[in-house]
Amino acid sequence: VFGLTILVVYLLLAAQFESFIHPGVIIMTVPLAVAGGMLGLFVFGKTLNLYSQIGIVMLVGIMAKNGILIVEFANQLRDEGMAVRDAVLESAAVRLRPILMTSVATIAGAIPLVLAGGPGSASRATIGVVVVAGVAFSTLLSLYVVPAFYALLAPYTSSPGAVARTLAK
Repeated sequence: VFGLTILVVYLLLAAQFESFIHPGVIIMTVPLAVAGGMLGLFVFGKTLNLYSQIGIVMLVGIMAKNGILIVEFANQLRDEGMAVRDAVLESAAVRLRPILMTSVATIAGAIPLVLAGGPGSASRATIGVVVVAGVAFSTLLSLYVVPAFYALLAPYTSSPGAVARTLAK
């Protein structure tokens, strides 16, 4: 299921970006999220079960969002004629605040799942631990990984608006 989730997200992003390279840059955040979720399970003494796997699948979509914010804005800047390096630096700086705000909100929303007691609290806590640890770990690292991979791979692609400009001539 996890592999199928990544494949579906990759194909949807490939259709959105009209590229196979840009979705690959975004998908690079997924292993970071999974590593963070697994680390959280280990630290809190939880097990890898159905509920934690649901949390990991949630992380795929949640963390792809951060990569999309950076890559989409960098593509827009490249469409305006900016160089790849300048575009990714500007994109990472401008999108830092929205990424941190949404990540903090996601973590704050999942903390009650971790702390709640009562019937069924073990399953909720497992999902909460995976989401909190995965989002925290992946957000911190993806702020460096996505711009780095974009800077490495984007020179091999044309500007997303280059075809439109060529057709307009």
